[in-house]
Amino acid sequence: MERRVINTEFTAEDAGIENNLRPASLDEYIGQEKIKQNLRVFIEAAKSRGEALDHCLFYGPPGLGKTTLAGIIASEMGVNIKITSGPAIEKPGDMAAILNNLSEGDVLFVDEIHRLNRQVEEVLYPAMEDYAIDIMIGKGQTARSIRLDLPHFTLIGATTRAGLLTAPLRDRFGVVNRLEYYDVNELEHIITRSASVLGADIDHEGALELARRSRGTPRIANRLLKRSRDFAEVKYDGVITDEAAKTALKGMEIDELGLDAIDRRLLMTMIKNYNGGPVGLETISAAVGEESVTIEDVYEPYLMQIGFLARTPRGRVVTPAGYEHMGIKPNSNDDVNKQQTFDL
Repeated sequence: MERRVINTEFTAEDAGIENNLRPASLDEYIGQEKIKQNLRVFIEAAKSRGEALDHCLFYGPPGLGKTTLAGIIASEMGVNIKITSGPAIEKPGDMAAILNNLSEGDVLFVDEIHRLNRQVEEVLYPAMEDYAIDIMIGKGQTARSIRLDLPHFTLIGATTRAGLLTAPLRDRFGVVNRLEYYDVNELEHIITRSASVLGADIDHEGALELARRSRGTPRIANRLLKRSRDFAEVKYDGVITDEAAKTALKGMEIDELGLDAIDRRLLMTMIKNYNGGPVGLETISAAVGEESVTIEDVYEPYLMQIGFLARTPRGRVVTPAGYEHMGIKPNSNDDVNKQQTFDL
């Protein structure tokens, strides 16, 4: 898969800037107002009772701030946070060791929690409900179970695929929140704040232009800001104006709706080669040279979100809005589209 500027997955490039740009409190956190209001109530109530916060689950597309919220919760509660991920914990003993090393009230953040091994997940059930873990010692007739008490802790899970969580695990979370995409005004505030942290000069129009093309995702917004800063320093005296932002985005081949060259190639291939569809996923994969899983997980969601692509039982179809964006009139011969299906 080609490396994309607008990819929402966390990359090594993001590691250098995201830690500095992450807000440290709910007051600094921009967007997700409903979630913030509820968390304020839950945190204040837990602190007043001297208890650990109830277990929390955050789900939604990548790059919306799930990890950031976990850090903010730990900061607001005044406790330590330990961060791990589902694939990193291979054995039940690893999870038991992590839980046993927690202090009273600590936060354990597990990213991609839906990818936890099932045996590891079994360790979490008594830990989340009874704050204890059962360990088997010995084998055969001499085997016996020992219960170890754990300090009261808060488990915060983050996932991009809530549907893959098992029902027993999902039901043990007391606070479940879905993070939504950000609107342009929220992204403009995020970009302005990030620019001040990075020491970059940006005006309102420049921030607005970057926000419009950030696909509703702060991670992409910060990445575009970093790239635009480079263009501004070289060509525009260091100030990211509307013109500087447009020049940078044109250089990165990102159009006014946040589509990049690969998105446009996918739409154009479907329109030119297959009359806009219906066309099967495997056929699209072969035509554009990308794996079908990559197309389904990376490219399709945003194109469907903005109404350029539709899924039907017979395959994918480019919508009239997709045709209009590509500057092509829909094929007037509807019989061709209805009868011809490319579903190999």
